Amino acid sequence: MTVLPDIGNDPLAVWQDLLPPGEPVGVLSEHTFIARLPDGRRLVQPIRPLPGPGHLGVASLIVNQASFEVEEALTEGLARRLADCGIERVVAVPTLGLIAGRGVARALGHDRYVPLGTSRKFWYADDLSVEIRSITSPGQAKRLYLDPRLVPLIQGRRVALVDDVISSGSSILSALDLLSLVDVEVAAIGVLMAQSEAWRSRLAERHPGVENRVVSVFETPLLRRVGDGWEPASPEPDGS
Repeated sequence: MTVLPDIGNDPLAVWQDLLPPGEPVGVLSEHTFIARLPDGRRLVQPIRPLPGPGHLGVASLIVNQASFEVEEALTEGLARRLADCGIERVVAVPTLGLIAGRGVARALGHDRYVPLGTSRKFWYADDLSVEIRSITSPGQAKRLYLDPRLVPLIQGRRVALVDDVISSGSSILSALDLLSLVDVEVAAIGVLMAQSEAWRSRLAERHPGVENRVVSVFETPLLRRVGDGWEPASPEPDGS
């Protein structure tokens, strides 16, 4: 019998092992969410209460804290989702999207990938950058850069934009804005986890149609606190 970890007592138990196919899936406890991957295996995640009013929370994934087994399962799973898209180059969104993008590119048989960055090198051009914000780092606006030397690698190519998680859609929107500066159209957006549905309307508003090109390994809902536990929040508040 599989023994499920009690994250309340052992916060290091998350993201380390893949449980075999079976039940339960979804909210397990006050601290724990279990997601199902396409092959049936399950991933234990912590539930993070969101800041501010509303008693909302999300299942969390921090891929650079995951075991190599979990990291490889997720990146290879995303590569399989992208395999029929004719992707010629993977562009990765920092920070944790760099791990996802590298793994996906290798699984697709590519010899390299194109990392975007938030650290300005002296040869970068300011007009090849946009502002970027992340839901996990509220109030911390940065610049997102594309190294000018890498532009020839993606112009005229079928590009997949890869990130670890899409939640509000802010990071992906910034990356789409940046790639549009060099006339690169994104054929697909690949993420390890689609966290809630708030991103869908935001992408549709600024880049109509691109919301239909998002593929993920697995999805998790926005959660609402109920007593000492959680349940899926439906309908989801806009912009959460």
